[in-house]
Amino acid sequence: MLGHYIQYWQEYCQEENLIGIGSTRKAYRVSSYVIKVNIHPLGFVQSSKEFEIYHSMKNRELHHFLAETLYLTEDFVIQRYYPPLPLQNNQSYDVTEDALPQFHTVAFKDLLSTLDKEFDSFDLKDSSNYGWNDEGQPVLVDYGMTKEVYERQWVPLAESGELPQIEMSECTSCGLVKELRMYGSGDADKRCYSCGKQ
Repeated sequence: MLGHYIQYWQEYCQEENLIGIGSTRKAYRVSSYVIKVNIHPLGFVQSSKEFEIYHSMKNRELHHFLAETLYLTEDFVIQRYYPPLPLQNNQSYDVTEDALPQFHTVAFKDLLSTLDKEFDSFDLKDSSNYGWNDEGQPVLVDYGMTKEVYERQWVPLAESGELPQIEMSECTSCGLVKELRMYGSGDADKRCYSCGKQ
């Protein structure tokens, strides 16, 4: 079935299958898979790093804590799907030992240390980067951003308004407080994604 999704990926990457949008990629759920489509060249950088990290960790028996990254092209990457951690007050949060005890097992700490020291991984405590596996254990589903790429490429693009930053605010269309995609300090369009702002 994976081969079918690879061949016809564009047919499945439709709004009804959208499960998330970041600054550089859109994620679509297709059965037990996620297709992450690049919407900016940095998306390919992130996807390539996820592919590299997953296969490196597989050789070290630490891959069980990462979303299985199965296929990579210049346009998209395919991973296994894992249900997301719930939001708190409609937003993501820093994962702590109190909030998620599994986060602090010896094996998971070993993974996080390896990702930090060997792969320069960034934002490893953000709850939006995690899902649950069938055993109820946390799994990193978004782990391709590095500190260097974030600081040298992502931040300047976000500050110039090319990439969105997330702001918790009231949507001027639906009136709900949500995470809004804001493009630079001069962006006055305070609509949420559901109300039409990409």
